[in-house]
Amino acid sequence: MEAAVGAFLAAGFSGTSLDRLSEATGMNRPSLYAAFGDKEALYLKALAHYAAQLDAALTAGMGTDRPVAKAIEGYLNGAIDHYTADGDAAQGCLVVCTATAEAAATPAIREALAAVLARIDRALETRLRSARDSGELPADADPAALAALIGAVQHSLAVRARAGTSRRQLRKIARDAVHLLLR
Repeated sequence: MEAAVGAFLAAGFSGTSLDRLSEATGMNRPSLYAAFGDKEALYLKALAHYAAQLDAALTAGMGTDRPVAKAIEGYLNGAIDHYTADGDAAQGCLVVCTATAEAAATPAIREALAAVLARIDRALETRLRSARDSGELPADADPAALAALIGAVQHSLAVRARAGTSRRQLRKIARDAVHLLLR
């Protein structure tokens, strides 16, 4: 599955041929079809696999054992580390950098994308609601709105990582966003 994720991340859904998937996974075409069905089914499984790994990595540090601003900055920095796993190489995010390109034309990918974004929003909102309820954020803070904005920052970081923005600059964007949104 990791090999399929890598192939789709490198070239997107449309740009990844079955031959490339076969080469990347070490499986011949008939074996790919037998194991996953068609290319869309393999992409959806790769997307789910990637999203589960990303969810686990990013939400691990969002507990209430540290201030919400530090937790959210750590969350965004975890995303940056994931998006730039090869140093400053332009990797980005499978969800943001490939699923968005296919969502308009492929209903199943659009549904999978919406589900991943909703999970991100819920995880962020849960942490922000806890911070508001404990008095760490103002009583009138809107956890859902803040979660959507932090998610938007996260998506921008993925796009900027793919465009080659350095980790240092990405971290500054994350720090500045947290400062502006959670002060």
